[in-house]
Amino acid sequence: MPLTIGELFRRLGHVHGGRIAATLDGTCLRFGKLNDRANQLAHVLREQGIERGDRVVWWGDTTLDALPVFAALSKLGAVFAPINARLGAAEASPLAGFARAALLISDAPHAEAAALVAKNADLPRLAHTGGAVGPGLDLDRARDGARTREIETPGLTENDPHVIFFTSGSTGLPKGVVLSHRANFLRSFQGFQRGGGDRTVCMFPLFHMAGWTLALAAWQAAEAIGFVRAPSADALLQAVAQTRATRLYCIPAVWSRILSADRTPYDLSSLRSIDTGTSATPPELIAGLRDAFPGTETKIFYGSTEAGPGTVLEDADLERKPGSVGLAAPGVDLRLSEAGEVCLRSDYLMDGYFDNPEATREALRDGWYHTGDLGDLDPDGTLRIVGRLRDIIRSGGESIAPAEVEAALSSHPDVSELAVVGIPDPEWGELVCAAVVPHEGRVPTLDQLRVHCEGRLASYKQPRRLALVEALPRTPATGQVQRSLLIERILSQ
Repeated sequence: MPLTIGELFRRLGHVHGGRIAATLDGTCLRFGKLNDRANQLAHVLREQGIERGDRVVWWGDTTLDALPVFAALSKLGAVFAPINARLGAAEASPLAGFARAALLISDAPHAEAAALVAKNADLPRLAHTGGAVGPGLDLDRARDGARTREIETPGLTENDPHVIFFTSGSTGLPKGVVLSHRANFLRSFQGFQRGGGDRTVCMFPLFHMAGWTLALAAWQAAEAIGFVRAPSADALLQAVAQTRATRLYCIPAVWSRILSADRTPYDLSSLRSIDTGTSATPPELIAGLRDAFPGTETKIFYGSTEAGPGTVLEDADLERKPGSVGLAAPGVDLRLSEAGEVCLRSDYLMDGYFDNPEATREALRDGWYHTGDLGDLDPDGTLRIVGRLRDIIRSGGESIAPAEVEAALSSHPDVSELAVVGIPDPEWGELVCAAVVPHEGRVPTLDQLRVHCEGRLASYKQPRRLALVEALPRTPATGQVQRSLLIERILSQ
């Protein structure tokens, strides 16, 4: 049987039709209804000329209306290409045009602006869902009269492209990561990380790869995924309490919000797993999670849109391997290049970057994905990320990894958040600069930071410049620091 995502929805609809597939704001969608709506939409879209291999842009917020669209396109063999819902029409138009989409589908809040995007991008078709009123085909109305019988797509294989996810970029157009049905099926297959039986709450929006991977992982086990409209502490905790969730995965920045929030109004006793990853996870955060959620287990995951799962640090190793991201995940080969770059090989890898053969050749070499991350490997194969290849600071002939400096400074009592970057300097080449968001009412000095580094860092790695900032620029979905933008802001001060 081919590992196609449409086949997954068909099986769930017929075998587990009465089970809840997803929830949002107290509303639920069951697998049977999801599969029926997907079939209806697939018939409607085929009548509109959407065929296998066509790219279809989805532009919408996190909504249950996105799920039948995703499933219908999977059945048709069309490629689902979501655009960041937070973008304006001027920002979304180049992406839609770059994708050369056959259709743009929007939710209600984006319906009016979607018409402008379709015009700017010269797209041939426009549609909307979720009760939207505006130009284009009303998919809700068209779906109501359509058949629910299973739709067949001759020639569709597990190696066909399934989705294009646009990665965050600080300048220019993001790259479009192309994932096949097979890659998405294997990434989400429960066997690689969990045993099933989980009820998960998802913090990620549905334009982000992680949102769909967590959803597919839940659906592989015929379990429900709980969505939230925005990853606030209250929204996530309320969703956990309402759905009796057993698992909550959050990036470190969101976990920090949750640890600072009042959790007493919520019954969180159902939680068994509180996992994290995506960006650096300080030991202090892990200690805070253990105190706040006794009796739970935590795993740290390392991966990317391009590679899927890379490594896993198990709960038993959190204290033994602080600052690490674990061993290679099942099915993944891991090595370091001569330059220390983390390289991954597995069946989870992307096919490449859409319409960007040069970037694809650079990233995928001899079957290995070159992550751009610099790493260290313990004798037992445990990986620690020490920085980004392109972020390495070269000062006075020495190479300095920002992540190492950040780890040394993060425990300073006056530091709330920080990022370390290299600032151009005519004498040294680059200066190590600490961009610090101070705790309220407490402002550190450069000398204080350098003293804090004594015994932790060699003198050449210690910051030579301090920039006090109100906030660090971060990518919308994953909260990763946009270092290029941060450097621009510091230089403009």
